[in-house]
Amino acid sequence: MNLPTWITLSRLLGLPFILYLLNYPTPENRWLCVGIFVIAAGTDWIDGYLARKLDMVTELGKFLDPLVDKLLVLGSLLALIELQLVPAWGVFLILARELAIAGWRVNPKLTGNSSISGANIWGKLKTVVQIIAIAFLIAPLSPQWDTPTIILFWLAVALSLISGWIYILPNISSSKEKSISD
Repeated sequence: MNLPTWITLSRLLGLPFILYLLNYPTPENRWLCVGIFVIAAGTDWIDGYLARKLDMVTELGKFLDPLVDKLLVLGSLLALIELQLVPAWGVFLILARELAIAGWRVNPKLTGNSSISGANIWGKLKTVVQIIAIAFLIAPLSPQWDTPTIILFWLAVALSLISGWIYILPNISSSKEKSISD
């Protein structure tokens, strides 16, 4: 494993702390969670930058990076369900999209591609909005932030569904064309 892959895996180290601290959601613990979450999420940019800059992009890294992102995001969202800050059905929509894309991405019969494809711009935008929304949801902000924060959450849900559709649609079209020509 190379340095970018180790950085990717280090992102998981923050999740147990986030989950533990959100189990005792004092304002201090929630602010600490925001810091841990933002630092952990920030390593996503660092590992990608280093992998490209040092020419260390690997199939393992392309597989682990989105998986670790999903664990960080979904673990945090599950804790926010328990705190009744987000509805479970909204998180379910995100989870369903993530599972569908993960399965699609690693199945060469569906994609017609033997290597693991990375996220497109919509997937990256989705991830950024999810991170911002989760940070705002974790933070113990005054009630005037409730509406903007839940709007951010629903924007993250919408972008999750849109980016998933945009990712799968060209592959569905090419799969249909390939089966017709076979």
